[in-house]
Amino acid sequence: MVDVADVIVIGGGQAGLATAYTAVSRGVVPVVLDASSRPGGSWPRYYESLTLFSPARFSALPGRPFAGDPGRYPLRDEVVDYLTAYTASLDADVRFGQHVTEVTQVPAGSQGAAGGGFLVSTSDGSSLRARAVVAASGGFCSPYRPALPGLASFSGRVLHSAEYRDPVPFAGSRVVVVGGGNSAVQIAVELAAVATVSIATRQPLRWQPQRILGRDFHWWLTRTGLDSSRLGPRLSKGTVPVIDDGRYRAAIRAARPERRALFRRVDGDDVVWPDGARERVDVIILATGFRPGLSYLAGTGALDGRGVPLHDGGVSTSVPGLGFVGLERQRSFASATLRGVGRDAAHVLDALLRQPAHRSRGTRGSRVAR
Repeated sequence: MVDVADVIVIGGGQAGLATAYTAVSRGVVPVVLDASSRPGGSWPRYYESLTLFSPARFSALPGRPFAGDPGRYPLRDEVVDYLTAYTASLDADVRFGQHVTEVTQVPAGSQGAAGGGFLVSTSDGSSLRARAVVAASGGFCSPYRPALPGLASFSGRVLHSAEYRDPVPFAGSRVVVVGGGNSAVQIAVELAAVATVSIATRQPLRWQPQRILGRDFHWWLTRTGLDSSRLGPRLSKGTVPVIDDGRYRAAIRAARPERRALFRRVDGDDVVWPDGARERVDVIILATGFRPGLSYLAGTGALDGRGVPLHDGGVSTSVPGLGFVGLERQRSFASATLRGVGRDAAHVLDALLRQPAHRSRGTRGSRVAR
């Protein structure tokens, strides 16, 4: 038997949870499919010392603020606990261990699927049908590994920041961290306490003070409306600044770690720096970001030739009934963050529920066949 729902949400991390909460608030019963075996999305797999750059008061999903001091900066494990509790509180069908392998469009009027919609298939052989699908697997599930010259033949160890957990295994090593974002700097500074570390970037690091005139940076973003403005993504093109309370910039100035221009190439176990100098390196860590993991949409026409979703603010421009939540800069600065996914989920769901298939059926009293 094929389960039927009004909305299937793919992904049970922060984006999927915000989407499920919003769906329930609209009178829709969603089914949430998540490949992980436990709640928390990608958060349990991040490095142990990861700390939010936004205070707890600006880091909550809709309907459930963080407990405790709203001015503190939550640690990774606090976020995992928060998302676990949020999942448990949802009046939604959240299914773990459900890796979505394919989404296909069902032709309108086909047998057993009048009105069309989508068929969602999972790796265990099960299938679900829905009028609408929200791809909320986010933009952080597919580590991006740039094809740097010679990297494939590097005789040392290469790992992505997604595989980094703590500095202990790197004690005494020569490490190069590639990347200039928040995670790259945080990892490089942490490693510099136990290893010799360079942070290698194509452009100089940019800095954003965490506090301005006594207020957290995110307070100003919210106060000015820029945090939720669609101008945000256009204004923020280019190198993303590192949000800093003073510690990271001071560490870079003290060369712990040192900042260097990106090496020309890798040769054996050496990196060749722009000035031609060669240096033996034990480990290269690629803190080079992520790409959306949307291979399950490959046959729908929802993606361009690079696998990037075709959308306007998260609403698919090529596949009716399909939406996205959790993409970086989807609608604003905050789109891929805890504080921003709720706004985007509301925008996307409201747009999908206005489309003809939902207007004709209504959304109250939606049924999930289990």
